[in-house]
Amino acid sequence: MFKRDVLSLSEVIRMHLRQNGLETPLLQNRVIDSWEEVAGSIVAKYTTDKFIRNQILYVKLLNPALRADLSMMRTQLVNKLNEKVGSRVIIDIKFF
Repeated sequence: MFKRDVLSLSEVIRMHLRQNGLETPLLQNRVIDSWEEVAGSIVAKYTTDKFIRNQILYVKLLNPALRADLSMMRTQLVNKLNEKVGSRVIIDIKFF
């Protein structure tokens, strides 16, 4: 009798993404997409550009006062964003 390894569909997809180098870009995109939900809609209105480079999320804000306030909350935002996607994707946030 054959012994088969039965994998769930989610495990098969995750393995395929990892083998083809697509897991990290997908998770990074999820972090960027969850910015508005984590930071709030008011903060999102003042956000113009977001990108990730070397595990650092760069966020361009139009309001200097908001930039100062969010800089003090960086650690909390990083933890919430990583928690939202279920993986440690970013290690810091830089506001410009």
